[in-house]
Amino acid sequence: MGVREFAKDNLRPLRKLFISSSLKLIFFGSFYLLLLACSTEGSTDVVAHSTQENVLLDTVYTLDTIGNTIEKRFPVPVGFSRVEYDDNTFAYFLRTLPLKSANSPVYLYDGSLKRNQAAVSAVVDIDVGRRDLQQCADAVIRLRAEYLWQQKEYDAIQFHFTNGFLAKYTKWRSGQRIRVNGNEVSWTSSRGEDSSYKAFRSYLNMVFAYAGTLSVAKELKEQSLSQIEAGDVFIQGGSPGHAIIVVDMVVHPETHQKRILLAQSYMPAQDIHVLQNPNADSPWYEVSTLEGVFRTPEWSFKGSDLRKF
Repeated sequence: MGVREFAKDNLRPLRKLFISSSLKLIFFGSFYLLLLACSTEGSTDVVAHSTQENVLLDTVYTLDTIGNTIEKRFPVPVGFSRVEYDDNTFAYFLRTLPLKSANSPVYLYDGSLKRNQAAVSAVVDIDVGRRDLQQCADAVIRLRAEYLWQQKEYDAIQFHFTNGFLAKYTKWRSGQRIRVNGNEVSWTSSRGEDSSYKAFRSYLNMVFAYAGTLSVAKELKEQSLSQIEAGDVFIQGGSPGHAIIVVDMVVHPETHQKRILLAQSYMPAQDIHVLQNPNADSPWYEVSTLEGVFRTPEWSFKGSDLRKF
C-alpha cells in the first residue's frame, strides 16, 4: 500500500471526527449565543420594568411620619413648590401648626373616638375642650383667634353671635363678661382685667356657644378660586352647616396649578384634623377640580362657598 492510499484510508475517520466536532461546536456555540441573547433581552426587560416601577414608586404620595407640623408632615407633591408666606401671616401660622404623632386618632370632647377615622390625614395638636362646643365653624374661629392672640392683635379678635351681638375680646380682657338672657345679650362688669391665656380660652368658649356657620359666613368676604390662599374658608351657613379651612397651598411653577390642604372639626366637637381627599390618592386637593360641587370626607361644598377673612 502506498503512502497516499494509507493516508486516505487512515485519515478519513479523523476527517469525519473533525467535521462532526466542528459542527457540534458551531451548533452549541450558536445555541449558547441564542441563550445569551435571550437572557440579555430578558435582563433588559427586567431593568426597564424595575426602572418604570421605581418611577411609579417615586410618584406615590407618602407622608413624612416624623414631621411634627403641617409643613413637615405633608411633603410637596412632585413638580410643585410651596407658596411663600411671611412668618407673621395667618397662612404661615396654619402651615406651621403642630401635629400629634403620625396615626394618632381623632378624639371627641368627651374622650371617645371619632367614628370616621378614615377622614383623617393628621391631627392638629390643639385642645378641643371638655364641652361640645368646638365644632366646625368654631374650629375656624379658634385658629383665627389663636393667630391674632399670638400676634397681639387683640383689637381684631371679635366675632358675632348668631343673633348679631358682637363679642369683642378686648372687652372680655378688660374684665367685662357677657350676660345672655334668652335672645338678649349684654356686657356686664364682673372683675378686673385678665390678660391670661385661660381667660382668652374662656372668651372663646363663650363665642363657640353662640356663634356658628351662619354668623361666620356673614363675617367673611367672598373669595374667587383663582385667588385662593391658605387661611381661606369653604363655608355653608345653616343648621347644620359646615366649614373647612385651607391650611396650606402649593403651586406648579410651569402650569400654575394650585393644590391645597383642608382641615376641619366636626360634630360632635372633636380634634381639629387635616382631611384626606376621597377623590385622590393624596390629601392635596387640586383647586381646578373645585369649581362645581366637590366632596370632602364628610361634606360636599361648591367652589362658590369660598370666603376669606
